[in-house]
Amino acid sequence: MKLPEITVVTPTIGPRELQLHRARFSVDIQTYTGEVRHLIVEDENHDGAPITRQRGLDAVDTEWVAFLDDDDEFLQQHLERLMWAANEHDADYVYSWYNVIGGTDPRPEEFGRPWDPSDPRQTTITTLVRTNVAQAAGFLLEGGETEDLTSPDRHYAGEDWRFTKRIADSGATIFHLPEKTWLWYHWHNGTHGNTSGLPKNW
Repeated sequence: MKLPEITVVTPTIGPRELQLHRARFSVDIQTYTGEVRHLIVEDENHDGAPITRQRGLDAVDTEWVAFLDDDDEFLQQHLERLMWAANEHDADYVYSWYNVIGGTDPRPEEFGRPWDPSDPRQTTITTLVRTNVAQAAGFLLEGGETEDLTSPDRHYAGEDWRFTKRIADSGATIFHLPEKTWLWYHWHNGTHGNTSGLPKNW
């Protein structure tokens, strides 16, 4: 049986070439034996990761889409394990967990906690999703605006969580694979670092 095709969407910006090289290599060495495309979307206008990620998502035409930020890294089995979980649990959206490099996990209590639609939690953006489900949810608010990530009353999880919440509200099936299949880098070089979705950090 032919395995579904997956497009990995990675938003990026100029000063992060070294991180992007690492991310690209981690996609290249995946053990998943179906076709994997890697769509790298350059943020030329400093619009921020959500808008750049949305541009990539709009261009995807494979059955499944996965997301990888340019400063993170898949472990070799990431796509294989997430697709296995999607098939095994008839899921539209699958997320695993991460090992933190250069910091500590801010929410270790979420690892292995089964998805509960009545109490949705942060799942991170590094997910595998049916493309039609992801495109229907999107990363932008109504009218094409982005969330005000500087608002003091915003949910701690920001646009990642809101994307997941819209998918959950659509009736899609979400599954948490209790395995650590990717690396989340916490870093800052004095000029650039983790963005937390903020264009000023991007």
